Amino acid sequence: MRMGYVRVSSKDQNEQRQVNKMRQLGIEDRYIFVDKQSGKNFDRPQYQLMKQFVREGDLIYIDALDRLGRDYDGIIKEWKEITRDIGADIVVLENESLFDSRKFKSMGDMGKLMEDQFLSLLSYVAEQERKKIRQRQAEGIAQAKAKGKTLGRPKKELSTEQTALLKELYPLWKAKEITAVEFMKRLDVKKTRFYEIIKEYEKVR
Repeated sequence: MRMGYVRVSSKDQNEQRQVNKMRQLGIEDRYIFVDKQSGKNFDRPQYQLMKQFVREGDLIYIDALDRLGRDYDGIIKEWKEITRDIGADIVVLENESLFDSRKFKSMGDMGKLMEDQFLSLLSYVAEQERKKIRQRQAEGIAQAKAKGKTLGRPKKELSTEQTALLKELYPLWKAKEITAVEFMKRLDVKKTRFYEIIKEYEKVR
């Protein structure tokens, strides 16, 4: 049986390019396993499901080694478990001339040695790339904060009605004629957003 494993790092990324490659190889959609998750570990639902299906003699295609994962030790462990313990094979389309476990198997013990060396090198590269991505993300967040940019979802602006209510109820709240809970309910906002609004309002009054 031939299977395809596809992975993108997040739900926002498009997996279609990889899926199309698998279809072009004649792999049925039901045997194309797609995860939208980081490659930092192998606790991915579709990957684990694929491993339940795979049997000796099966062939798994992946687009690139880093689609399998980005953890050095994990990549080597999973590769060996599939190709040596289970007895299936893996083909990495990006480096098909180097990474086709069937070729290494045909070379006997020398093939195992060569496979281990190539796998160690490319797994190391994949892990280093993951570390670079995390570093770039951290640097980007730090720069954004330094420039005073707010990260996350943009704050929802108050409606005209809410703004009018804020002006009307603020002095009553300050005079303790209404509670903060009542004030929040009238404005129809959560506690955290309520105090953000009050802070902003007091700055411009």
